[in-house]
Amino acid sequence: MDPSDLVPLVAVVMGISVILVPVIGYTARYVLRPFQDALAQYVQGRGGDDSVRILERRMALMEQQLEGMETTLNRIADAADFHRELRTPQGAPTAISAPPNDARP
Repeated sequence: MDPSDLVPLVAVVMGISVILVPVIGYTARYVLRPFQDALAQYVQGRGGDDSVRILERRMALMEQQLEGMETTLNRIADAADFHRELRTPQGAPTAISAPPNDARP
């Protein structure tokens, strides 16, 4: 076999490849598309469970933080009330007053 005989053979193979490669590509795309869609739905379904678990954990952590903030706020309010009571003068009249001396037997 002479090397000059290979030139027409390579030309024919390349000419056929120019047509067949796109045809094979389109065929593979349409054949593999349902498989790709099914695989994508499976992965999304599995990922949905994981994302729900992650969101539940995040919500639990946020609820714990909110409870901690409420506790801290209540302590701050109690401390503010305590300091306000300390600042009032000791001789200030209270809501309940003693009866006058005339009324005593």
